[in-house]
Amino acid sequence: METLNNIITVVNDFLWTYILVIALIVLGIYFTIKTKFVQFRYFKEMFRLLGDGMGKDAKGDGKVSSFQAFCISTASRVGTGNIAGISIAIVGGGPGAIFWMWVVALIGSASSFVESTLAQIYKVRDGAAFRGGPAYYIEQGLKNKKMAILFSVLITISFAFVFNAVQSNTMTVAFNAAFGIDKFLMGIILCALTTAVIFGGVQRIAKITEVIVPIFAVAYILVALFIVFKNINLMPQVFEAIFSQALNFKDFTVGTFTGTILVGIKRGLFSNEAGMGSAPNAAATADTSHPVKQGLIQSLGVFTDTIIICTCTAFMVLLYTQFNTTSGATSIELAQEALSYHIGSLGYTFIAICIFLFAFSSIVGNYYYGQSNIEFIFGENKALMAVFRVLVVGMVLFGSLTKVQIVWDLADVMMALMAIVNLVAITLLGKFAFRALDDYTRQRKAGISNPTFNPANIEGLGKFECWGNDDDEEAAI
Repeated sequence: METLNNIITVVNDFLWTYILVIALIVLGIYFTIKTKFVQFRYFKEMFRLLGDGMGKDAKGDGKVSSFQAFCISTASRVGTGNIAGISIAIVGGGPGAIFWMWVVALIGSASSFVESTLAQIYKVRDGAAFRGGPAYYIEQGLKNKKMAILFSVLITISFAFVFNAVQSNTMTVAFNAAFGIDKFLMGIILCALTTAVIFGGVQRIAKITEVIVPIFAVAYILVALFIVFKNINLMPQVFEAIFSQALNFKDFTVGTFTGTILVGIKRGLFSNEAGMGSAPNAAATADTSHPVKQGLIQSLGVFTDTIIICTCTAFMVLLYTQFNTTSGATSIELAQEALSYHIGSLGYTFIAICIFLFAFSSIVGNYYYGQSNIEFIFGENKALMAVFRVLVVGMVLFGSLTKVQIVWDLADVMMALMAIVNLVAITLLGKFAFRALDDYTRQRKAGISNPTFNPANIEGLGKFECWGNDDDEEAAI
């Protein structure tokens, strides 16, 4: 086991240090420039579109609204990485890691826009609903079936198996610390709940996430705001620590500075998944009149996840004066210690409940990513899907009992491989997302409040089964 851990660590360090950090930053800047800073220019429009999507949820026709698709992707994004991952980032990279987490989120929003817009363009029908993602735009856009299958395998292993083990691992640790509940028992309970949801299909997943995500996100933010205002006199020190350590160029030669950047970027990407290729699987399910609409909404998801929710955790931990002199807590235990410091013993209970909602919603969101890609490779095979669901539940139980560091390291490796494949694809296909954005912009400037998409108006695009049908465009938002 020790040899395996060493191999995972070496591979992980190589992928992140020499490949992904450079690729994510460079491509994030490239997409930001090519889209004319879409994540800032269309910030107000993102909220308008999200509100329109919320008003469409009651159709009951088997389709997934843009708001529900947003909730599925946010459910996967907003997981234990927003609590345990941020605690790990602060311990491993110092307060300065939070600054680099913000940076990768802001520029990564453009990458998220591109990949989610492409997912909408290349989506396919799935009964009354839709499905899609990187595997679909790689096959159709790049005409590379092998590369598409490679991505499908990586995302299925990463999300349905490894990342779900991360979620269950953190949940059982939190409940054991808060209530003394046996990890195996908690794992069995979580497995039962997971089974009840994932056998209901994407519509049930959409319904579950659209209820859970807003509730726990608002509750968590309100508690964080209470703590910030309670300690408002200490906030200047928190910001000083974040910015001074993030920009401490004197430590560059000894590795502290680069370590801070790496930790911040890794934890930021693990949390918001911008450019990784996961959120596009949810984005493709949305019934909308123009691909750019969902691209914008998914960009807002990155902002919600990292700039708001992850920052809430960071402030709670950094306002805990003993955060760097604790009894060795580095993960979810540190977040629980911090919150109990601020609001008393109730902090352990609150974090445990938040972790339960965060982790459970992530598990069902992650499962859907695996399902969509299993169906891409093998089609709709009920027997195979039943086996897949059993394996997912098994990994949830495995994660409940294993050691946290092994799971996090393996998650980093799988995330890196996935991201590399997707980044290559969206770099080559990004021009179609840029042209789609130009088309959307032209229609909005012409006074059209509900732009519609016709592939014939986009240079280089062919025909698609989900676009160009007037009836579909009128039905979508």
